[in-house]
Amino acid sequence: MKLNLKEIAELIDGKIFGDENLIIENISKIEESQKGDLTFLYLPAYEKYFASTKASAILVKPGFNKSRKDISYIEVKNPNSAFFLIIEKYFKPPFNLKGIDKSAFVDNTAILGDAVSLGKNVVVSAGCKIGNNTKIFHNTVLLENVNIGDDSLIFSNVSIREHCKIGSRVIIHSGTVIGSDGFGYDVDSNGVYHKIPQVGNVQIEDDVEIGSNVSIDRATIGSTIIKKGVKIDNLVQVAHNVVVGENSVLVAQSGISGSTKVGKNCILAGQAGLVGHIELGDGVIINAQSGVSKSINKPGQYRGSPVQEFKKALRMESLARSLPDYIEKIKILEKEMKELKDKLNNVERKNS
Repeated sequence: MKLNLKEIAELIDGKIFGDENLIIENISKIEESQKGDLTFLYLPAYEKYFASTKASAILVKPGFNKSRKDISYIEVKNPNSAFFLIIEKYFKPPFNLKGIDKSAFVDNTAILGDAVSLGKNVVVSAGCKIGNNTKIFHNTVLLENVNIGDDSLIFSNVSIREHCKIGSRVIIHSGTVIGSDGFGYDVDSNGVYHKIPQVGNVQIEDDVEIGSNVSIDRATIGSTIIKKGVKIDNLVQVAHNVVVGENSVLVAQSGISGSTKVGKNCILAGQAGLVGHIELGDGVIINAQSGVSKSINKPGQYRGSPVQEFKKALRMESLARSLPDYIEKIKILEKEMKELKDKLNNVERKNS
């Protein structure tokens, strides 16, 4: 890929300082850049690499000190977002999968849209419907009556169980399982667990992205629902009958227990856990490694296990770290109180 700086600046509405005809051949991190690369400076923590970077051009915020004359600059309000726009436009992987591989199995009752692509050993079972321009990569299996919308990307080794529905422009990464049985058992009087049939499905709405090795369980009855625009990181567990609201984010190793509802624009940070049958309101942010045991309706940040409002949790953690000091102070106070009590007793005995 060869681009001149002027073309890039026009795309991101940036202002050039330097050679507008400079040819850019690649993009890279500032600490790894080489001649011909474009990079960006967004966080102050990375400014330490400015003096040593070999990049030919840098995206910077307005007012940045452009002290190096061997580098061209593009000033833009948000270098971070601008850099990602350049990646999207010029450097996004093409995912060159076209046509239907001869090793793929497509049931004769399945309906495929225009320009559907199926990789090696893909299985499309009876009653499935796949929308236009959707690509399904190698070794992925769709069981009966799966419905996938337009322009979706399903990567290798994904399993989508029967009757599940996937929207348009959905991305599902390798190793993920959609529609596995929910963890449902009934215990009899002898303590024996009997499996409850899981007869619902999973519904994933448009513009959702799901990372690798994610498990989203089918509902016992009804649907487990991942609403529009949700982003799910790798290694996340979503249990049966969960509803995740629009534009919420689930970060790696977070888990949601059965029948819990998560509102819009929520964030579950890494290893956050939610018990079953509770609700998070819109705009709730659960910090990393926090445990949620009760419903939360008020938007804002929460932290700890069990969670507290963010500022209160920080105060409690600060106090907990000071406990050893407090214990020593209490011991000293107890000793002083004992000495004072002994003195008072001695005075009383003398006076008596």
